[in-house]
Amino acid sequence: MSRSRLFGSLCAIVFLANFARVVFAPLVGEFIGEFAIGEGTAGLIVTLAWLGSAAPRLPAGWALTRFSRQFVVLVSGAMLTLGALGVALAPGVPTLMLATFAIGLASGVYFVAANPLIAELFPTRVGRVMGVHGMASQLAAVAAAPVVTVALWYDWRFAFYGLAAAAAASTVVFAAFARRTDLPNAGAGDTDFVAGVLTEWKLILAGVVLMGLTSFVWQGLFNFYELYMIDKGLPPSTARNLLTVIFAAGVPAFLVSGDLADRLPHIPYLLGIVSTFLGGVVLVVASSGVAAVVAASVVVGFTIHMLFPAGDTYLLASLPDESRASAYAVFSAGMMTTQAAGSWVVGEAIEAGAGYDAVFLSLAGGLALVVVAYAVLERLGRVPGGAADTEHAA
Repeated sequence: MSRSRLFGSLCAIVFLANFARVVFAPLVGEFIGEFAIGEGTAGLIVTLAWLGSAAPRLPAGWALTRFSRQFVVLVSGAMLTLGALGVALAPGVPTLMLATFAIGLASGVYFVAANPLIAELFPTRVGRVMGVHGMASQLAAVAAAPVVTVALWYDWRFAFYGLAAAAAASTVVFAAFARRTDLPNAGAGDTDFVAGVLTEWKLILAGVVLMGLTSFVWQGLFNFYELYMIDKGLPPSTARNLLTVIFAAGVPAFLVSGDLADRLPHIPYLLGIVSTFLGGVVLVVASSGVAAVVAASVVVGFTIHMLFPAGDTYLLASLPDESRASAYAVFSAGMMTTQAAGSWVVGEAIEAGAGYDAVFLSLAGGLALVVVAYAVLERLGRVPGGAADTEHAA
């Protein structure tokens, strides 16, 4: 069986893994109403999905030095199925938090195993296939708000029953394809987790700081976007659907950015993306009226989703076979841990009385300082990771 079919099954699983994380954002208001909690607790529930996504990445990276990439992907599919059932059946906040964390665990295990596998399946076009894989993930984000809207006609828990069934089916399909596909052995030499991490620590740190802090701002913004838009005076239905606008703008961004990541110098390209994202955040804060807010939302959605395939390509294309999975796992854990607290920090700030505009402008200002620091270090040649290999990518 061709590697493309196996890749297609991975795209199905990543759709579900990302849906499981982003579906909580349009449910924040439902959680506040049904469970009688405040914005801070609701933000913590969302944060638990992303903390859960960060928590297993180091253990999963170690597991990849002992087990095959495909076996770890199968484990993640089983975890996702059970976590989704837990959310659907949750009787109260503690159980909901635990199941949410379990869903996050599943996604973390998946990404640590699947991303190196994809890079090794198609070593001459890492950026392009990461872009397609990311687009599949992004389609889930686009679907999240409409699925929640439909589910709310009956019960929001139906969304998670459906997720559990789809996750189980997709995992079975992946297992069948993996058994019939000629898989690469590029990671066979990646057997020493600690050595791989120590060898590549500078590259890992560079990726964690830039990607993690940018995603921290993004987490805080999108998980409270619906409530922020209502605070701006938009109708609740319009506010909820703006999440769909943001995520829809990210669908072509993955394809465009993945292709460019194979061709452009990594760090200047990443800094350009982050700078444009910051400009979009400022536009969101400054905009008023539906048309202006939609336009600003498109800018934010397109640019932030260009970041993810560009960042993954930067790491995966720069890492050698013998340390790719180990080093990428540590990068993923650090990046996800950094970003996970974004929604909790924003929720606590809002509950304490801060205004949305002040919070988001403060976050944007802090991230702008990081961009300036990276630009200076890049000019001095102190940021690890080389330029994209355009000849190789072609």
